[in-house]
Amino acid sequence: MDPEALVASLQDAVPGARIERAPSLDRQTTIYVSRDEAPAVLRALRTRPDLAFTFLAELTAVDLWPRAPRFELVYVLVAIAHRLRLRVKVRLRGDDAHVATASREWPAANWLEREVWDLFGIVFDGHPDPRRLLMPEDWEGYPLRKDYPVQIQLKPRAEEALQMTVEEFRANVAKDRLSREQ
Repeated sequence: MDPEALVASLQDAVPGARIERAPSLDRQTTIYVSRDEAPAVLRALRTRPDLAFTFLAELTAVDLWPRAPRFELVYVLVAIAHRLRLRVKVRLRGDDAHVATASREWPAANWLEREVWDLFGIVFDGHPDPRRLLMPEDWEGYPLRKDYPVQIQLKPRAEEALQMTVEEFRANVAKDRLSREQ
């Protein structure tokens, strides 16, 4: 299915939804949908047999600060039966960064949404387990935001030699050859 047919089928599945095609450097079909229309669009992508995007490959976010809207939420979906990949992006304002959970459609979204919330602060409305995943429970802030303060001020140290002698290099090459021949 070509990108135009995919968008037309999706437009048919969710009448009235504004689906905007986006340019992509890797030729993967990319669309933008609004935060309010995202649940209906994602549900249609998952449940309609002509679309059947049954696999959520990735869910992440991008902080575009100081640009507005600040965040882009990125879903990478796969329709295994049709051999298609689709990138769905949702733009979110920095002062109102929340969207409905996709964990009802793809249970794997549970952990991915927790990771995005933990590192970017994007809230997933209706999420079944909104706890921190990577950072400690008492952590303040969201480390992948571009305005997050960097607090480490240590000079870099080298604990081991950065170069090896010619003899060490030859010995490593000979050892590697022996291991490959066995």
